[in-house]
Order: sequence, then structure tokens, then C-alpha cells
Amino acid sequence: MDEISSRILEADSMWLEYEGQKILQNIYIKLQTGHVTGLLGRNGTGKSSLMQMIFGTLRGQSQSVRVDGDYFSHPYQHRGLISYLPQQPFLPAGLRVSDACRLYDVDFTALCHHFEGLEQYGRTRIGDLSTGNRRLVATLLVLLMPVAFTLLDEPFAALSPINVEQMGKAISEQKARKGILVSDHFYEEVLNLADETYLIVPVGRSVLLKNVHLELEQFGYI
Repeated sequence: MDEISSRILEADSMWLEYEGQKILQNIYIKLQTGHVTGLLGRNGTGKSSLMQMIFGTLRGQSQSVRVDGDYFSHPYQHRGLISYLPQQPFLPAGLRVSDACRLYDVDFTALCHHFEGLEQYGRTRIGDLSTGNRRLVATLLVLLMPVAFTLLDEPFAALSPINVEQMGKAISEQKARKGILVSDHFYEEVLNLADETYLIVPVGRSVLLKNVHLELEQFGYI
């Protein structure tokens, strides 16, 4: 996919609570093409829920997602707009890797461009891959989809250290084509990639970090 003109996604008024317990409130976050945006927060602060709300598969008490000023109630329903990597496996075990590529509109050779070791797995079924390679294929499919924005929840999970480094390079390369939101417990990897970073702090509000490491200490994240 060629480089695309600059686009902006804004999510605000993101409010989520379960049985009266506030998970997210007063959340604002902005993504833009050409940028990697980091999203950090301790376990249970609602990072995954926020991504699902932006994607459109989770409805909160209130939410607003706008792209270039236009409101989208369910962004995932609009072709070419957004992709999302959840933490849990989502590819059918019986699906071959090459067929998964076709479903996600991704060239198999593009996967192999980033990870040459995948060349041997084109006809392999997803369920026959190792845990690390299943996650690797799933992450690459979501990352390489021809969309304007990509949300990555734990893209480094189950990857070896060398694959974490290579995945970081793939994410950096893709930001020329889209806006990318990354959340991961490997926070140093996130910070190395991010052009800007948001931290979700108790209770459920977002802070755009300016002096990143100092503020992460002040908010008790590190």
C-alpha cells in the first residue's frame, strides 16, 4: 500500500463501568497516520477495553470515535478504516496461513519480508504452528492490513527477544502508511516506538505524557 494522506482518529468521552465500578472515564486519545502512539497502564486499568471501544466491538456508557471529524459508531464495519489485534487467539485453527493472508488482504510474501522463517509455513494450518508463530502470524496480519489505523494489544506477547526486536522494526515501517496504537507490558519497547504516549491512571483517565520517564515514576507506573 502506498503512503496515504494524513488522517486523524480521535476517541473521547470514553466512559465504561461494570456494575457501578468505573473502569474508564474522561478518556481522550488521538491517533494520526505517520505516528505510533503508546498506551500504558497497570493491569486492570482498561487498556484492552479502550481498544475494543475504539474498534467498535465494545459499547460503554458513552463514547465518541471520530475520523477526520466524522463520527463512526462502529469503526470496524468500515472497510479500510481500522484493524485490531486482541490478546486472545482469533484465527481458526484449521485455516492455512496462506488462506488467512487472503482473508486479511495481506500478501504472504509481505509476512516473509519481515520474518523470513515464515516462508515454510504457507500451507501450514494455524493450529499446527507453535504458540509463538501463531501469535507472530496473527500480529503481522493485523499490522499489514491495508487500513488507516491499527490497534495492537500485546503485540510482543509470546515472541522471542529477537522476534520482539524484529516486530518493532515492522511496526516502525508500517507507520508510514497508517496510525498505530500499541499497548504492551514490554513498556520500554513501546516507548522506543512511540511518537507520543498516553498513560491510563486511576480512576480511568488518560494522561498524555510529556516528560515520559519522570511522569511514569510520578504516577507509580515504574
